[in-house]
Amino acid sequence: RLAESGGDLVQSGGSLRLSCEASGFNVDEYAIGWFRQVPGKEREAISCIGGSDGNTDYALSVKGRFTVSSDKAKNTVYLQMNSLKPEDTAVYYCAVGCSTTVAGLLVPWGQGTQVTVSS
Repeated sequence: RLAESGGDLVQSGGSLRLSCEASGFNVDEYAIGWFRQVPGKEREAISCIGGSDGNTDYALSVKGRFTVSSDKAKNTVYLQMNSLKPEDTAVYYCAVGCSTTVAGLLVPWGQGTQVTVSS
C-alpha cells in the first residue's frame, strides 16, 4: 500500500513537501507517480519517478516548481512543492504507475493528502 502525508494549508508562494510511504513492495521496483484532484475534475498526473533509473517527469503546470525524489532506505517518495499557487489546491495522491490509466491498478489508491494554497 501507499500512504500520503504532508498536506497542509499554506500561503501562496510557500512550500510543502509531501511524502508517499510504500509498504509491501520497494519503491525502486516500480515507477511512482504523483497525481492531484480537485472536486468535480478528473485526476491529473503531475509527476513521475522511475523505479530503477530514477528518471523524473513533470506536467507543464508544475515543472520548475515541483521536484520528485525517492529515498530507498525509507521506502518513501517525496514531492517537494515550491512557489505554490492557489491553483495547486487539491488532494494529492501517489500511485504505482505514472498515468491515470494504469495508476491504482497494481496498488489501490490511498486516501491522499489535502493541499490548500491561500491567496
